Amino acid sequence: MKITYTGRQVELAPAQLKKLQTRFSKISKLLDGRRECEGHVILSLERHLHHAEVTVNYYGHQLVGVGSNGDLFTAISGAAEKLEKQAVKAREKWRDTKRAPKAAKSPAAPEPPVAAEEEEEAEQGEVFRVNHHEKRKPMTLDEAVLAMEKGQDYLVYRDAETDRVSVLVRRRDGNFDLVQG
Repeated sequence: MKITYTGRQVELAPAQLKKLQTRFSKISKLLDGRRECEGHVILSLERHLHHAEVTVNYYGHQLVGVGSNGDLFTAISGAAEKLEKQAVKAREKWRDTKRAPKAAKSPAAPEPPVAAEEEEEAEQGEVFRVNHHEKRKPMTLDEAVLAMEKGQDYLVYRDAETDRVSVLVRRRDGNFDLVQG
């Protein structure tokens, strides 16, 4: 990684530059892939507070780490830590994206037959989606029993007393079971 330093009212000693190069070497290992990245460090002094801003352009994304402290080297280290976190996150996003190979299908190619197991799984049960956003008001147990009179077999609701999700299930004999979460 090629790093450019700009100091506004601040100058760095050669020993400090060497320490910073080792600090940024870990970040460069994360970011440098097929091409070398360029970093820009801006140092400024505001009264007795040192500001450090590190900017790296990584495949069209700006990674920026900002640090402030009374000590110049601590401010730069804070900015480098923030930049390192962003670099790890950007690298994981890039690595974990679903990338499928581009395979051209010919229109005459037959589709593979569906396995018998998959057909059986489809016939066994259905998945029912519950709309949680329709009624958000918490209910008491009595209100939930009244709502069950509409002919539903179960009801998922938020209990007004405990503020937890509960499930009220109608048994085959007509009685109710309450499952509290």
